[in-house]
Amino acid sequence: MTESNFLFLGDSLIADYNWQERMHHFRIINYGIPGETVQGLRNRISSITDKINPPQLILLMIGTNNLIIEDYSFLEALRKIIIHLTSSYPTTEVITNSMLPCQLPWIKTDYLVRLNQAIETLTRQTGSCYLDMFSKIKPTPDYFQSDGIHLTPRAYDLWSKSILEFVAFLIEDD
Repeated sequence: MTESNFLFLGDSLIADYNWQERMHHFRIINYGIPGETVQGLRNRISSITDKINPPQLILLMIGTNNLIIEDYSFLEALRKIIIHLTSSYPTTEVITNSMLPCQLPWIKTDYLVRLNQAIETLTRQTGSCYLDMFSKIKPTPDYFQSDGIHLTPRAYDLWSKSILEFVAFLIEDD
């Protein structure tokens, strides 16, 4: 496989992991910023697409910090980010990751299920892809650090393996 660019966008869940170490066949471009919100990414998305040549793949994982600050109205801004990415990079596969089963006392599991259903619908409407990690990463200490938000090495291992499997399916399907 020829090395291709793979752009990662999001918050600390993206920023805090060495994706390159796990994904040797890609040149990882990591634009994760700890504390990033959907609106923050939307505000900087044009500056990213202005300087990054079209990657083969984009993984978008954003929204956790919105939940932390109890901002539940970010789906429209997420939709605008995805539309901007698919318009800026028409040949790029844009993969939007589900929200993870973070452990915030004010967030109920059924809310996260409904939110992920809405994100999945949004990806279909925008012609992008949806990666469901909500059903794979369990809300246990094996997968989450004590803050209930940040991931353990085991969770990152599962997540990166799932991304690679998903990407292999996408490439094979082309």
